[in-house]
Amino acid sequence: MAASAKSFLADAGYGEQELDANSALMELDKGLRSGKLGEQCEAVVRFPRLFQKYPFPILINSAFLKLADVFRVGNNFLRLCVLKVTQQSEKHLEKILNVDEFVKRVFSVIHSNDPVARAITLRMLGSMASIIPERKNAHHSIRQSLDSHDNVEVEAAIFAAANFSAQSKDFAAGICNKISEMIQGLATPVDLKLKLIPILQHMHHDASLASSSRQLLQQLVTSYPSTKMVIVTLHTFTLLAASSLVDIPKQIQLLLQYLKNDPRKAVKRLAIQDLKLLANKTPHTWSRENIQALCESALHTPYDSLKLGMLSVLSTLSGTIAIKQYFSSAPGTAATTARSFDLVKLAQECCYHNNRGIAAHGVRILTNISASCQEKDLLPLEQDAVFGLEALLVLCSQDDSPGAQATLKITLTCMVKLVKCRPHLSQSVVESLLTQLHSAQDAARILMCHCLAAIAMQLPVLADGMLGDLMDLYKLIGRSATDKKQELLVSLATVIFVSSQKALSSEVKTVIKQQLENASNGWTAYRIARQASRMGNHDMARELYQSLLTQVASEHFYFWLNSLKEFSHAEQCLTGLQEDNYSSALSCIAEALKSYHKGIASLTAASTPLNPLSFQCGFVKLRIDLLQAFSQLICTCNSLKTSPPPAIATTIAMTSGNDLQRCGRISNQMKHSMEEFRNLATRYGDLYQSSFDADSATLRNVELQQQSCLLISHAIEALILDPESTSFQEYSSNGTAHVESEYERRMMSVFNHVLEEVESLNRKYAPVSYLHTACLCNAVIALLKVPLSFQRYFFQKLQSTSIKLALSPSPRNPAEPIAVQNNQQLALKVEGVVQHGSKPGLFRKIQSVCLNVSSVLQSKSGQDYKIPIDNMTNEMEQRVEPHNDYFSTQFLLNFVILGTHNITVESSVIDSNGIVWKTGPKTTIFVKSLEDPYSQQVRLQQQQGQPPSQQQQQRTAYSRF
Repeated sequence: MAASAKSFLADAGYGEQELDANSALMELDKGLRSGKLGEQCEAVVRFPRLFQKYPFPILINSAFLKLADVFRVGNNFLRLCVLKVTQQSEKHLEKILNVDEFVKRVFSVIHSNDPVARAITLRMLGSMASIIPERKNAHHSIRQSLDSHDNVEVEAAIFAAANFSAQSKDFAAGICNKISEMIQGLATPVDLKLKLIPILQHMHHDASLASSSRQLLQQLVTSYPSTKMVIVTLHTFTLLAASSLVDIPKQIQLLLQYLKNDPRKAVKRLAIQDLKLLANKTPHTWSRENIQALCESALHTPYDSLKLGMLSVLSTLSGTIAIKQYFSSAPGTAATTARSFDLVKLAQECCYHNNRGIAAHGVRILTNISASCQEKDLLPLEQDAVFGLEALLVLCSQDDSPGAQATLKITLTCMVKLVKCRPHLSQSVVESLLTQLHSAQDAARILMCHCLAAIAMQLPVLADGMLGDLMDLYKLIGRSATDKKQELLVSLATVIFVSSQKALSSEVKTVIKQQLENASNGWTAYRIARQASRMGNHDMARELYQSLLTQVASEHFYFWLNSLKEFSHAEQCLTGLQEDNYSSALSCIAEALKSYHKGIASLTAASTPLNPLSFQCGFVKLRIDLLQAFSQLICTCNSLKTSPPPAIATTIAMTSGNDLQRCGRISNQMKHSMEEFRNLATRYGDLYQSSFDADSATLRNVELQQQSCLLISHAIEALILDPESTSFQEYSSNGTAHVESEYERRMMSVFNHVLEEVESLNRKYAPVSYLHTACLCNAVIALLKVPLSFQRYFFQKLQSTSIKLALSPSPRNPAEPIAVQNNQQLALKVEGVVQHGSKPGLFRKIQSVCLNVSSVLQSKSGQDYKIPIDNMTNEMEQRVEPHNDYFSTQFLLNFVILGTHNITVESSVIDSNGIVWKTGPKTTIFVKSLEDPYSQQVRLQQQQGQPPSQQQQQRTAYSRF
């Protein structure tokens, strides 16, 4: 538990007490100046860590210049260390400001008499190709070194040539003929030719260059038929085609030709590997003939290893658009059945193959055909897929070797996919899984439980039937405390929670708790409690959190568990709600709020500077405010009974012209209530926008909370405030979309039910009657009766992204302002670094960063004289795309009004779908706008009544220029 919590904290912040960047650099500089080689090397190899910690240009520039000095004057071993540091820190190279100076220091070594020093310099230049692609002296040195008699230098030149070819069109065009001559030259040894050929994969900058490179490769394939040459040439051919895009269909044909006709296994394997690469990259370029040729080769090959490779390519293609093309463009009449296709024959033949990998690809192809070609009559194919999957399940579940587990994962993924698109097959799939669970190995059982949970989430109808079998198995799990057993306890408990969608029976709770007492550690109990919170089984979760409170070592963990216990208790209080019983509903909500307030105090105590728990606190505070708003709405509805409209209400309404006045004081209260719900919906929207790292289920949960607020505000408006103009079209059901969880399914059904009730009442009765208030109260109770789901992001942060900003100019002391004259503009440079946790881009990636700069006048200077106020405030926005996680841009700001201005720079990110996320951070600096000396002098003279002197008038004339 401690280890996982530690990694959770490590991802949440970028801890460690930070040394000042300059101090850290000086520390390393001291090592570089040392007379001992060991200390110098140690200092050099610590630079990548420094770059990672302080990734801003000012430090990186200084550091690289120091490294270039070491490279210039050090020995070859030090140069090698500097080369390795440069290669490791490739993404920071573009932050070097003095590129010329850096290159000059490194390049001086190219004139050394030592070929090894020259070779290291060439490799260094090659590693820097991204920042100096068009340096002619580097190009010239590489061309010269290709003719060297020293092998080490020639290999370094080849490395540099490959890197520069990838970056520079001019270099690629210039070196292509040279490479061609060397490859075709009789004097060049074969091993050198093998190293030169891969440079041609970078000749894709224009069509003519790519075409001449392809012709050369075509000649090489025919002129040099040895295995090694064919393999290297074909692979280069494929990579060139994949980059230049135009020749991919030709390349697929060439590879299929070699696969069919070349007798050498190594060449066939290479052809399969390259076909797989092209199947992943451009499946749409595969014609029906290509797939047919591959099927024929697979049907006729006697070798299992080759058959496995070909099936791997076909199973990749079967999950893409290529499979539709294969079936749709078939020759012949419509009478051609799906079973008569070679691909289907091959898959059916392989389903029961004695090689597990081949069988797995066979069933995967059948599953993908069943899923993607739904318009065809594929009943026999579906049955084949199910039988194949069941056979593989039986085979792999008895074997706990890594190969069997990998095959089992493919099988179970196919099962979930098949059940999702063909629900009528689900019963037999679930039965086979449950039957197999009893005899399977523990490792296989865990995977099978995940599969059952996924199926039960999609098709809740099946869930009830599982419970008996699952409980029997839960009782049978042995008492050993191995990791696999602990994992199995969690997986089985998850399936049980999914299966028992309403409240857990006391018998089920007892069995789970007994097993946890017998065989589990605290971490397993916590994971099961966490799953119970996610599935809405809050009574079970509360008991488990309670039992864990005394088992943690840190007070932060104690407060965290205590807060979870209180939240579970609060949600448990809401399960006792009943329709039409409003007084008990108010007392239940009050009880829940009491626990929530205790919990939020505990949650605040659990937060640390490294892990501020901002999402959790925000989510819970909104839940508290939502419950209070619900409670207030029920009280408002009750006020119709306790304080009905006065007798003269109709007269007041007619005289004031406001028809709502005839409802009495309830109309104003309802208006406030509606505004409160709209405000809550906006706050839920803000929480959604600030949760860039959250998984999709958590975001959907926040969205559902927001929709419930909008639903109630809409119901208040439709029933009471404005029944005439309310439209039901925009709120019509979108529940037909695929729902991912039971919680979402139940919320959507409540939304639809409430909308139907509101619409029927709206048509029948004029406001406000007891029917209207009862409808609102019942809507609140229906929403609260769905147990809240605490989703993954509440407990776990799988993706972590943060932005660090640096502004220049920046004051030495954050509180002191930067002085600017009011007739000048301030150039504000904003630099930023995107920092990631251990799994960058797991849910969404940053496409661009949106920087918003605004300035506000805080205090005016003492003198209040007239100044043109054209540019009083600055409000600017720019979008920048980070490159290698770094971005920078500049803003020009006016400060015409004298005084202290507060500049705020706020960043938000835009993901690859164009959605804006308000991730922060927000940085503030102060600027003091001062009057320029000449204007001040003129103004003072005018105040004293003196005309400006001749000299000053002259200066005014000059100052225009």
